[in-house]
Amino acid sequence: MSDVAAVGSLVEKHKQLKQEIAKVIVGQEEVVNQILLSIYSGGHALLIGVPGLAKTLMVNTIAQALGLDFKRIQFTPDLMPSDILGSEILDENRHFKFIKGPVFANIILADEINRTPPKTQAAMLEAMQERAVTVAGNHYKLSQPYFVLATQNPIEQEGTYPLPEAQLDRFMFAIHLDYPSFEEEVDVVKKTTSGFDVKVNPMFTANDIIEIQQLIRRVPVPDNVVEYAVNLVGKTRPQGATAPEIIKNYVDWGAGPRASQNLVLAAKAHAIINGKFSPDIENIQAVAIGILRHRIIKNYKAEAEGISEEDIIRKLF
Repeated sequence: MSDVAAVGSLVEKHKQLKQEIAKVIVGQEEVVNQILLSIYSGGHALLIGVPGLAKTLMVNTIAQALGLDFKRIQFTPDLMPSDILGSEILDENRHFKFIKGPVFANIILADEINRTPPKTQAAMLEAMQERAVTVAGNHYKLSQPYFVLATQNPIEQEGTYPLPEAQLDRFMFAIHLDYPSFEEEVDVVKKTTSGFDVKVNPMFTANDIIEIQQLIRRVPVPDNVVEYAVNLVGKTRPQGATAPEIIKNYVDWGAGPRASQNLVLAAKAHAIINGKFSPDIENIQAVAIGILRHRIIKNYKAEAEGISEEDIIRKLF
């Protein structure tokens, strides 16, 4: 199949996929879009939202609709690296045998990742970065495609270990989950308090997802679009020559080169699902907030004046 035909096929299957997900998940279209863009681009996502917004259900539904293996890990203060990676045990013949942990799946929901100590967070983030784990000196490849969706509760701070900036940078998108609208909440309550039961049909296979990720890598990007992305990221750095006043006044630290890479990759995926064969500046802007919001560190002045990361990023456009 030619790349042009593959793009047409993906646009159609993406629409059908969204319809399958919408059977279970009411609203939250932008959140679902950003999660799918992460998967198509081969990145990971951090989902930030209060409890009870169906984060686990959403990830489970997306995994089913994509035809991928799904595991959920509940992060707690006493969780050890071996609890997620797996460990070696002595079998009945007194040989060491490796028992795989829950990290060996296509889609991992790392629930409340900020509740576990840095040692366990680091083990999870190594798996995300390397797509492999090392246990007792042995190297084990993780199944492909591999995607981590971590959730973080923004309101509970007691007993939490916030992710360091270097680890936050491993996530392609930081996605904010808001409360549903009145109409959407009415719909949710009607469905969940009746005998509502629905089957989600898988629309892809693991190999299909790998082919989509390869297709997105092959999408050509005009030089001016790459330069726009790099320039946009450069403007977030208060020490940079191109930093505008809002950055110098309200930002302590800006985004690194991984943000530029992710902007271009996500813009390619955004262009493709909208039937375009190459991204433009509008596609960069469409994905910029989700990619930059967790990479900009505000100062106390921004906090005091109630200025959000989104406000700052929009000013950069």
